[in-house]
Amino acid sequence: MADNAIAGDDELLKNIKTLLWGSTVKEDVFKRWAQGFYFSIDEPTALVQREGGPCAVIAAVQAFILKQLLLESDVITWKAIKAEKCDQLLVKAMTEIITQAADIQDPKYSVVHAGDSNGFVSGKDDTDSKSTESTVNPAQDISEGNQFNETQAAKQASLESEVFHSQLRIFTTSSIDDVEDFFTERIGMLKDQYGILLLLYTVMCTKGVSEICFEMSDPTEPMIDSTYGYGSQSLINLMLTGRAVSHVWDHDQDISGLKLRGIDKQNTVGFLTLLEHLRYCEVGTFLKSPSHPIWVLGSDTHLTVLFSTEKRLVSPETPSEQARRIFKRFDPEGNNFIAANLLQDVLAELGLVADAEYVDIMRKKLDGENLGIILLASFMDEFFPEEPCMCPDMFVLYHYNGLQRSNPENRVKYHKGQAVLLECTVKCIMDSNPMLTVLQTKWPRIEIQWDIVRNPSLN
Repeated sequence: MADNAIAGDDELLKNIKTLLWGSTVKEDVFKRWAQGFYFSIDEPTALVQREGGPCAVIAAVQAFILKQLLLESDVITWKAIKAEKCDQLLVKAMTEIITQAADIQDPKYSVVHAGDSNGFVSGKDDTDSKSTESTVNPAQDISEGNQFNETQAAKQASLESEVFHSQLRIFTTSSIDDVEDFFTERIGMLKDQYGILLLLYTVMCTKGVSEICFEMSDPTEPMIDSTYGYGSQSLINLMLTGRAVSHVWDHDQDISGLKLRGIDKQNTVGFLTLLEHLRYCEVGTFLKSPSHPIWVLGSDTHLTVLFSTEKRLVSPETPSEQARRIFKRFDPEGNNFIAANLLQDVLAELGLVADAEYVDIMRKKLDGENLGIILLASFMDEFFPEEPCMCPDMFVLYHYNGLQRSNPENRVKYHKGQAVLLECTVKCIMDSNPMLTVLQTKWPRIEIQWDIVRNPSLN
């Protein structure tokens, strides 16, 4: 029986390896992902990303660390938070991400860890784990203001992907408390060379291969780009929402008979992307307006995190916001109009009067020229006249970028910005200011002044 279980685990891990990397694992890409979770010496709760690639995991974990931090702490105490507390925030963030990926009806959690040979840490955070962790100390290297030492990087990469995968084991439990205890007792494993990959494999094992393939648009496409090492949108969504869907709009959309899966409910943390300004995608309300004022920001190559202590930025969805979202479900092409014969369906979905006689009267009123379409603007003017905006005109935003080289003086810190929403309705897009451009996909009238000389980098 035990042999069958081990064989089943091996098959699961093999399938996940293929989903992530494709038929072959490129060693240079794998080495970029081979890092642990560790915090900046300049910002106790900010994770450091060593090289380009694993931001899909690091930014997601950082977002959930910040969610916990905003609930528990005041801004003035952030710099004074002790290492032990940071570790607790890390474990909390991880368990929340894993919980999202589990089956709601019958939750089972599959924690992927590594064997105890060849330098892997699998046991509790005892003497052995401490000695393994001390062989490479990224934080020490950072404190000296140096780039990550190439010799140390080579030493960390001495165990190649095949050895790593051969050492993987799965611990399964139906209790999320067991997962939290497992990570807490083995915090050294998470900070060691493969911490990021172990979390990623845990999330994917907990989700299950069949579920991931069902949600992805194209399961044959590796979730980690084999050339640049970036995580796909499916991987980003899995880490942020627990669903490996390939799109960021609200709900599933039917495009010419093809079902394209999107985000199914308001998410805990949000997502904004520069690609929306470029018209490559549409971010829906569920990600633009999360339940906490935290957003992962996407450029074309990297992920960073934006957050605020201003809770009014994420006030509950207003009736007019709900109406726009529902209307767009019946307008999958994004034309800002629907076929007139869909009016009854939209009204019924919104819980408004939808009997045939009333709908016929409203259809004639909203489609006075008998064109067979109803414009979004006309629909909103009729049923949802302008509501007062609940969002404050001035607020503070913070930005995090985990890459050392993307921060002034290579110091990973939160950067503070004073934001103001202008009265004018015409927004000024400047390609030279990608940060402002991505913020305008959420707040079209925003202007912001940062506490550093330059705009924080999205890359």
